[in-house]
Amino acid sequence: MKEAQRAELHKTIWRIANDLRGSVDGWDFKSYVLGLLFYRFISENLTEYLNRLEHEAGETEFNYAELNDEDAEFGREWTVSDKGFFILPSELFVNVRARAKTDENLNEKLEAVFKNIEGSAVGTDSEDDLKGLFDDLDVNSTRLGNSVAKRNATLVKLLEAIGDLPLGDWSDNTIDVFGDAYEYLMGMYASSAGKSGGEYYTPQEVSELLTRITVVGKTSVNKVYDPAVGSGSLLLKFEKVLGKGGVRNGYFGQEINLTTYNLARINMFLHNVNYADFNIALGDTLTDPKHWDDEPFEAIVSNPPYSIKWEGDANPVLINDPRYSPAGVLAPKSKADLAFAMHILSWLAVNGTAAIVSFPGVLYRAGAEKKIRKYLIDNNYIDAIIQLPPDLFFGTTIGTCIMVLKKSKKDNSVLFIDASEQFVRSGNKNKLAEENQATILDAFIDREDVDHFAELVPNEEISDNDYNLTVSSYVKAEDKRETVDITELNAEIKQLVARQAELRTVIDGIVADMEASK
Repeated sequence: MKEAQRAELHKTIWRIANDLRGSVDGWDFKSYVLGLLFYRFISENLTEYLNRLEHEAGETEFNYAELNDEDAEFGREWTVSDKGFFILPSELFVNVRARAKTDENLNEKLEAVFKNIEGSAVGTDSEDDLKGLFDDLDVNSTRLGNSVAKRNATLVKLLEAIGDLPLGDWSDNTIDVFGDAYEYLMGMYASSAGKSGGEYYTPQEVSELLTRITVVGKTSVNKVYDPAVGSGSLLLKFEKVLGKGGVRNGYFGQEINLTTYNLARINMFLHNVNYADFNIALGDTLTDPKHWDDEPFEAIVSNPPYSIKWEGDANPVLINDPRYSPAGVLAPKSKADLAFAMHILSWLAVNGTAAIVSFPGVLYRAGAEKKIRKYLIDNNYIDAIIQLPPDLFFGTTIGTCIMVLKKSKKDNSVLFIDASEQFVRSGNKNKLAEENQATILDAFIDREDVDHFAELVPNEEISDNDYNLTVSSYVKAEDKRETVDITELNAEIKQLVARQAELRTVIDGIVADMEASK
């Protein structure tokens, strides 16, 4: 997508979101905008797919959107087998929108359409990927209006607005446009929602840096994974970085929040990832992981929730869990950060790399966390610690860090990078510009000392420093105070004192003359 097209699209999205939100403010409103964007996408995606097949077969005038429902039923089974879902022509976005203004039962119609789309996958391989996708799009909610008429009026406005978005022609990179629109909407709502947005959304430039760290030296990877997948934005960066087909065997992730889990699956579809190529699960990764049969993963990226509570040693089974037992201790019940790190390490392939956004406290806190750091250092699993700038993430202004894990390293050292000043100010947040990302990535690849920026530290030195992993302990900050030449300063003071004595003598003379003339 061209930058001018992207800018115009973002401008239109911003205007629509602000014009329509009304009583359904901010973060709650996202479910309606994103849900209907998804509905439009799969409608157009299916139509384009079926039209292309018929056109290639010689039926150049065929248009699925104009077909009657009875004739369309003929192709339901094989369409679901390939696409994962089926939509009758009368229930396509374009046709529902065309009748919306005169449909007194619009809310009921939309509810039936969403149920039918999900129902089309029941009993098939795509059932789990479609189930519940529209649960958060409540067309009967009083948030849309206090009466059916008012709710339908709001739905009409939404359908018109989403239908008018300049998403282009399906022959002109429309898939990228849909995905970009979705990402922009997610970032916009996360920005205005503060903490509730930051809990599920990682800024795109941070996502891209994490991805590039995990694929250094590779043109493709086997499987990618995020144990706290959020909206899925981290996983989807792999195709941007590696290109189409760069992930050979699929995207895997798990999310504990139902609404966010639905958003992640929608995001996969909107980026045209086929249902057979992703496996996003619902549940608590730390105590009930869903991908035992899919690990190990060659690339793992994650931005887990910071210092959340978990069962820890209150659950006697966990200390024997093969993910946690090697360290001989569990992360504290009040701070699950390193539980995620241990889980990720356990499921990391021997030739893989993991990049985890971490709360800075994990680098220096004592107790169980120190013991886990000791395990990671003594077994040479920590490849790098990167200090990020403050105020990058929604909902927090702290300067987080990136912990990079590997099972097969070429040295017994940890690279520390102080990237705390690698940012530009954008609006009310800091941002990693392309040049900032490049500077960090180059230092990560070179793995060499750079004054005041990067330091390669042997594991023995870290051990001697009580397993403290804070970047400032190893990368000396540049002293930017003005240098003072003491000799020159003393000479200047001596001159000032002499000049002061001269002036005092002159003043005393003037005073004496004045006294004598009285």
